[in-house]
Amino acid sequence: MSEVLTIGEPMGLFIAEEVKPLKDVQQFTRSVCGAEVNFSIGLARLGHEVSYVSRVGADPLGAHIVDFLKENHIDTSYVVEDDEHLTGMQMKAKTQDGSDPVVVNYRKHTAFSYFVQQNLQNINWQGVRHVHATGIPAALSASCCDALGKMMEEARAHGCTVSFDPNLRPALWPSEKVMVETLNRLATKADLILPGINEGKILTGFSEPEQVADFYLQRGAQAVVVKLGGSKGAYAKEKSGKHFLAPSFNVEHVVDTVGAGDGFAVGIISALLEGLPLTEAVRRGTAIGALAVMSAGDNEGLPNRQKLQHFMEVA
Repeated sequence: MSEVLTIGEPMGLFIAEEVKPLKDVQQFTRSVCGAEVNFSIGLARLGHEVSYVSRVGADPLGAHIVDFLKENHIDTSYVVEDDEHLTGMQMKAKTQDGSDPVVVNYRKHTAFSYFVQQNLQNINWQGVRHVHATGIPAALSASCCDALGKMMEEARAHGCTVSFDPNLRPALWPSEKVMVETLNRLATKADLILPGINEGKILTGFSEPEQVADFYLQRGAQAVVVKLGGSKGAYAKEKSGKHFLAPSFNVEHVVDTVGAGDGFAVGIISALLEGLPLTEAVRRGTAIGALAVMSAGDNEGLPNRQKLQHFMEVA
């Protein structure tokens, strides 16, 4: 059985092949996107066994997503097929200057938005060591939010560690107040919190990384790693009070920033599963984050073990 579980909405992705406004683009490349998809692929490429918990429509996109996950060695035993609602999708513009690409999501009333706690009943917790969650499912519907919280609670009840990346999507929430209250409540169910510094400012009201870390440590987290963005690296602090600043790796040319945070989570969690200390885990996280932004697409830059080792040795 898989050692890691994650839950989220995989979507069909259509990437523009021309540097134009999306309304004018004629040619697209089809792929699959989703923060948890990227996380799963990254872990699988490093040799870890991952199961994806989700719900897709009984449509061509849903079938393609399941095939894609299997091709990337991700277990789909817990992906439910929905006969009534369609799979979500995203269109992404092409950029060449390293700026964040324009994305348009089609995810209202999608199959995953009807995910419910009952869809968790068949999970076999034997052998599961870790659950990774993001704040995105909580924004999609009340039932998704409840299921996410339930899965995090079940993980802890079965002795698993839990990580939480807030992954703010303000456009999906009814208000900032609801977003902040909900995500901070979910964060209390996790051992490791992975906010970006700008996310931390919104969620905690504090602007310094140590203040953001302390906010969550005081609410039950065992460790907090704050992504500082760009070339600034990351700040980490543990429950014991130990803290450090991890420098970033050199990035020759930023191609696409989407998926960098997911790669960062891959690096940290894979290293912790392998028994490495948090200092080494964060270093690996910054390395994979750097690799991710140097490739087009959401998950194409996520490395296998050999590529990662080579990059960390020569960078």
